Amino acid sequence: MTTAPLTEWPKKAREMHNHHMDSTVWNDFNFRDDDVIVATWAKSGTTWTQQIVAQLIHHGAEDINVPMLSPWLDLRIMPKEAIEAVKQQPHRRSVKTHLPADAMVVSPKAKYLYIGRDGRDAVWSAFNHLANFKPEVFDMFNNTPGRVGPQLKRPSESVHEFYREWFAWDGYPLWPFWPNVRSWWNLRHLPNVMLIHFNDMKRDLAGSVRQIADFLGITLDEATMARVVEHSSFDWMKQHAHLAAPLGGSIWEGGATTFINKGTNGRWQGTLTPDEIGAYDARAIAELGPECAAWLANGTATN
Repeated sequence: MTTAPLTEWPKKAREMHNHHMDSTVWNDFNFRDDDVIVATWAKSGTTWTQQIVAQLIHHGAEDINVPMLSPWLDLRIMPKEAIEAVKQQPHRRSVKTHLPADAMVVSPKAKYLYIGRDGRDAVWSAFNHLANFKPEVFDMFNNTPGRVGPQLKRPSESVHEFYREWFAWDGYPLWPFWPNVRSWWNLRHLPNVMLIHFNDMKRDLAGSVRQIADFLGITLDEATMARVVEHSSFDWMKQHAHLAAPLGGSIWEGGATTFINKGTNGRWQGTLTPDEIGAYDARAIAELGPECAAWLANGTATN
């Protein structure tokens, strides 16, 4: 499947519901002119980018609680008071979503940051995320009224088997992967959409922070920018994981440092067979087209 550049401003085409999501929350969201939306499929650098954005907005402050200031707005179990708190924030707002663009309201008022990551790397991170959920978390997602579709199941003990299921059923047990990437890639030419990549952020964090700052129209002095970069590093976030993990990390066995796990790529190498690697690469091209597939695998400038 190939992709085509956008020819008109996008309109929301569908709703998306599952054990995690309720896309209807966006239908009456009152956007401001400087809102920032951080979007990914999942486990692709979402919290990392939220940290960068929050640091830029708050000028390198050390005590930013990212999940409180920048919640997952369309998480269906998000307390209504948390959504109302976002609406009342007096400063520039930033929130996250894992929705595909066609199930999202894309407002010309807001800035949208979409972070890409090789699906295999995202899977290895997702396995850690789900396998370490405490039992009551599955109960919360599955038994809170309003769930649409199948339950969220705890993954098997084998990350290899977890990958096979993810690949066979496109994103299982979370949500479809390929349409998510494709939908945001197709919006890359919009002036208020920026695609960035996990690999590029790892290769040059300071440069990536400056690119994001430029996109958001944020200018800081050199000392403040250096502090933003320091507070956006993996080591700093690991040391202050309770400020980055939802609910302070209390929903994971091992706490917040389980959520801020390794931040590394390539852990699938040596586990996936050559046939599985080839099948993934072929599907990426079929689903995304060669240009998007190459960006997703390696990361490069796209805007």
